Amino acid sequence: MASHSLFNTFFILSATLALLTPSFAYNLLYSGEYLYGGQSLTEGSYTFIMQTDCNLVLYDSGSAVWSSGTYRKAENCFLSMQYDGNLVIYSGSRALWASNTQRSRGNFVVVLQRDRNVVLYGSALWATGTNRVGTGNVTITENSTAPVVIAGDHKISMVTDHNEK
Repeated sequence: MASHSLFNTFFILSATLALLTPSFAYNLLYSGEYLYGGQSLTEGSYTFIMQTDCNLVLYDSGSAVWSSGTYRKAENCFLSMQYDGNLVIYSGSRALWASNTQRSRGNFVVVLQRDRNVVLYGSALWATGTNRVGTGNVTITENSTAPVVIAGDHKISMVTDHNEK
């Protein structure tokens, strides 16, 4: 039964990934990825930007609705989605702000959702398995190799840690 499930997962992933282009997701930040000053995640009229003034801000149609409160607290800042589940703004090696969500090592993703919420997802510990894809939510499945992220817009991506041996 496990090999049948693994085959189905591999087949679906292979077929889906073959159809995707490299730059398909502008609203996701995976473990090991960064947003540098001026870079952002976007979803419709929403922008989640690491500004050059070191402030991380969520905008709705140009109006700020949330910020990290790190405006001009340092220089040359960047946002890091770490493999321990913590989302951190750094200036060099100094942390200015953190989500304080660290856990054990794993694969995580920050999603700027269609409902304007920015959410950090990790692997689920338990679920009923009754969720529906396409309801605007994010589904993350994980096997021993890498988690698969299925966003509410039906965009699928596989997350890997290229540094792991």
